[in-house]
Amino acid sequence: MRFSTTELLVVLVIVIVLFGPKQIPKLSKMLGSSIKSFKKGLDEDSPKEEESEEDGEA
Repeated sequence: MRFSTTELLVVLVIVIVLFGPKQIPKLSKMLGSSIKSFKKGLDEDSPKEEESEEDGEA
């Protein structure tokens, strides 16, 4: 499902109205750090699963 330019602009306007222009940089920084932390957590779990699978096959 693709969003049109008009729909994205409407969402942007709603976000600006709800949070204000001064809060948007803080929100984007928090979102970025959350995504980074989530990806880091996924990467940490991956080697453990691979090691356990290799041990089970041997």
